[in-house]
Amino acid sequence: MNTAKDYSHIQGWGADLDPQNRPAYPKERMPARLNGVHWDQPEQQEQKIEILRSNERPDITPIFGTSTPPSGLSGTIREAAFKYSESDLRHWVLLLFADRINVCEGLIDDLNKGHIPHILDEMGWKAELKYNRAGAIRKLAIGSALLGTAICLMKRKRRRELQ
Repeated sequence: MNTAKDYSHIQGWGADLDPQNRPAYPKERMPARLNGVHWDQPEQQEQKIEILRSNERPDITPIFGTSTPPSGLSGTIREAAFKYSESDLRHWVLLLFADRINVCEGLIDDLNKGHIPHILDEMGWKAELKYNRAGAIRKLAIGSALLGTAICLMKRKRRRELQ
């Protein structure tokens, strides 16, 4: 049984029915722009390192990036992230956390190789001071306040432990 229902009582219902009233209308094309295009799937790239893939996809894509293979603590966190669906917030939070850990691992790796990193330069502080002085000063003030608060709390805790 297929009966038409009246949804006119819903505010905005049918607002996109008139093609002249749709924001993307001038760019819409009928039929689709790439109608009749055929291509062959690329040859599967050789997998020499571990490739993390979504649990929602059965296979890895034919071509994939290998610039940052999972390693160390950040790699372990990335592996844990890929146990969750891409629609799960834990997946993305773990990946962001793994990125931050990877930065720290990179700094430690630089120090192990005898290279002293120029952290402020690499973070763009020269450009920040030149083009966004007020924002840079605000960031420094907030960072200093947080650091000062953390130091005070640690000293306070130590005093309590000594009593």
